[in-house]
Amino acid sequence: MFIAVDDMNDWIEPFGGYKGIITPNLDKLAKSGVRFEKAYCSAPACNPSRASLLTGVRPATSGVYHNDQPWRPVLKDAVTLPQYFTANGYKVEAAGKIYHNSYNDDASWPIYHGVPKDPEPPSTPVNGRANFDWSPVNVKDEDMGDYKTVSKGIEFLEKNHDKPFFLAIGFTRPHLPWYVPQKYFDLYPLDKITLPSVIPNDLADVPSAGVAIAKPDGDHKFIVESGQWRKAVQGYLASNTFADGQIGRLVDTLNKSKYKDNTIIVLFGDHGWHLGEKEHWRKFALWEEATRVPFIVIAPGITKANTVVKRTVNLMDIYPTLIDLCQLPSKTGLEGNSIVPLLKNPLAIWNYPSVTTHGFGNHSVRNERYRYIVYQDGTEELYDHDTDPQEWKNIANDPKYASVKKELIAFLPKVNAPNAPRLKGGGKE
Repeated sequence: MFIAVDDMNDWIEPFGGYKGIITPNLDKLAKSGVRFEKAYCSAPACNPSRASLLTGVRPATSGVYHNDQPWRPVLKDAVTLPQYFTANGYKVEAAGKIYHNSYNDDASWPIYHGVPKDPEPPSTPVNGRANFDWSPVNVKDEDMGDYKTVSKGIEFLEKNHDKPFFLAIGFTRPHLPWYVPQKYFDLYPLDKITLPSVIPNDLADVPSAGVAIAKPDGDHKFIVESGQWRKAVQGYLASNTFADGQIGRLVDTLNKSKYKDNTIIVLFGDHGWHLGEKEHWRKFALWEEATRVPFIVIAPGITKANTVVKRTVNLMDIYPTLIDLCQLPSKTGLEGNSIVPLLKNPLAIWNYPSVTTHGFGNHSVRNERYRYIVYQDGTEELYDHDTDPQEWKNIANDPKYASVKKELIAFLPKVNAPNAPRLKGGGKE
């Protein structure tokens, strides 16, 4: 059971990013298997992240760096993860957002139920602007798109299947706009909201290429000047708790089914999300908040309950891992690494720093202690997470860290493919 969650960062309870968030189902799921504390996306945007993990081809190899770049035209011969399982005798079915909505891949799905439309307030935007908005909606859970998507998954799990299956369920929330029923907003009174830890002039030691990515004069300026920071955080928290409830419905059904003891569960967020850290909102950046993702694996007979892995892994590792766990024939051309050794032993030797790419020539390399960022123009950032977990102090120009940079630079992509063709109107989040 392959569970993709859109825009969910590390604020959920198992990952401790926001004290007081209410995500009991995700916490229960994490305690049932292996939680990866240092898991990262290959790209901090929906389309390149999902296309890369589902094809096994990195953004720097394909040239698919942004949401407005259709991936299939440049990866015509790619055999996607669900295609590979179909070819190896699995029954494959999906519902909800698995690929970026603009470029779903019909070839990947023998059965695909689509992405249901979510209800909206009578008049929008309510608090924000355009697609950067949040508000309660006067509807029941049953009216929400994710509820309908989970219902398709429940129908599947309640059927008899005569061969192994690959069920993919994609959640839209907590993606913007944060429209969920009022009861979820009520869980987070505004006077109890805690804002992210920030410092003044956080971008002062960031290269101009990084500042351009952050766009501090965009969403962040709007949030601060309109006094809506707490309301925006409330909307994000509410949307995460709503998503948690739907994830609970799906997992509870599996656990009550005859498939409980022989079904692997993989749950991941497609990338992280900023809520004002580094004067930035949304994903689309190479810092910790935009790149760190929730990642939980339960593999009966392999994983042990309540296991925590502190090694750095990447969503690119999902494809080879599932092949390994399901004992399918090995596949060449996959650019991730099977994490089965870490599922068996969280302290296993592991020398694979996580690489994230955002746009041509812009990369981040994260090992267990440091994050190194290099932009296309050669400018750099370096952060020591042992002393600076918020990435407030850029030490890239400090000569005493030259050997650290050299070690991380060795893991940068050797290929930087030119930008794939862009499609006007295809870049919606």
